[in-house]
Amino acid sequence: MRPQPTSPEHLLSLARQVLDIEADALRALSDRLDIGFADAVQLILDCSGRVVVSGMGKSGHVGGKIAATLASTGTPAFFMHPGEASHGDLGMIAPNDVVLALSNSGESNEIVCIVPLIKRRGAKLIAMTGNPSSTLAREADAHLNAAVDKEACPLNLAPTASTTAALALGDALAVALLDARGFSADDFARTHPGGSLGRRLLVHVSDVMHAGDALPQVGIDATLKAALFEMTKKGLGMTAVVDAAGRVAGLFTDGDLRRALEHALDLQQAKIADLMTRNPKTIRADELAVAAVEKMDTLKINGLLVVDADNTLVGALNMHDLLKAGVV
Repeated sequence: MRPQPTSPEHLLSLARQVLDIEADALRALSDRLDIGFADAVQLILDCSGRVVVSGMGKSGHVGGKIAATLASTGTPAFFMHPGEASHGDLGMIAPNDVVLALSNSGESNEIVCIVPLIKRRGAKLIAMTGNPSSTLAREADAHLNAAVDKEACPLNLAPTASTTAALALGDALAVALLDARGFSADDFARTHPGGSLGRRLLVHVSDVMHAGDALPQVGIDATLKAALFEMTKKGLGMTAVVDAAGRVAGLFTDGDLRRALEHALDLQQAKIADLMTRNPKTIRADELAVAAVEKMDTLKINGLLVVDADNTLVGALNMHDLLKAGVV
């Protein structure tokens, strides 16, 4: 086999050709969408069970991704290998399920041979093929046409543009279902609790704030010396100053201390009420922790006091707490 040229120019030209072919395939796919797409969406919305996605070879790899995307966006789904289906895995399919079967040709033997068994179990069938006249397309309750004019492979053999089209059509299906179900960012976070988005949408101020004995606070009549002891003991670089009812009267921070030291103060006798920042910025415990991040960034501060509706002190947190929680 004669080696092909590998100059940077040739490689870049080939890469752009592949991307252009696949982009053209997606544009054509968009123009070709018909009522079959809406029928497929409605079948799944009416389904009280799960979506069982199946495909052989490269279609199977795409199907696995589609199943994962559906499951993470509010449509319970899983992938079933068609080769294993004939050896017992058909038991995964229940009468109230919908099967989404992928096959570019629509004639993949492993898929076609289980179609009668799928129907016998009472499940609905959605076919995603590149051939509307194929066996799989004809037998389906709804057909998604993922045909492409040509593959991006120079030999027009390796599944490239066709798998991209199927993947994109699966994404379109998942997004349409997401929208129809009113699936929200909070819902998404609940299916992604280990990811950064999940932490941003699920972690509240109450989850990361210091409270109880770990909460730095002194009375409004306290001395500067007492406030410094409290700050050192609690290690947050600040302390709340509260009145007799526990409501926030002020905040004293490391920055306030530096500014105080610029003056000739008697540290033994100085009162915290004379040095604290009055009416400090606060946040509620039920707010998202990401809101605390945004407030600190906007105000260029490193800590916040947490209060209830009556301005009673309930907690405190700093940027380090938010970093530790993975919110930042």
